[in-house]
Amino acid sequence: TLPGEAQFCVRAFAQALEVVPYTLSENAGLNAIEIVTELRRQHNEGKTQSGINVRSGKISDLSDENVYQPLLVSLSAIQLASETVRMILKIDDMCGAI
Repeated sequence: TLPGEAQFCVRAFAQALEVVPYTLSENAGLNAIEIVTELRRQHNEGKTQSGINVRSGKISDLSDENVYQPLLVSLSAIQLASETVRMILKIDDMCGAI
């Protein structure tokens, strides 16, 4: 666990990342709450390769189905989103000071 305010920042960042599987399942016409809950359960059980299979509408082991995503793609998307939020917060701070 992290001390002080850092733990709140990390928790908020993790909650923001949960939008990704929620949106994916919603866009695939699946019950997003059930899918995300099942995905979280499987990840907590140590099944880290589990992911949303939009074709079957279930959570499955994506490595068994040869589904892989390059790390650079994920890191770039997260970095870009984080930078965007930082810029929005800076603009918000400047507007509040006026």
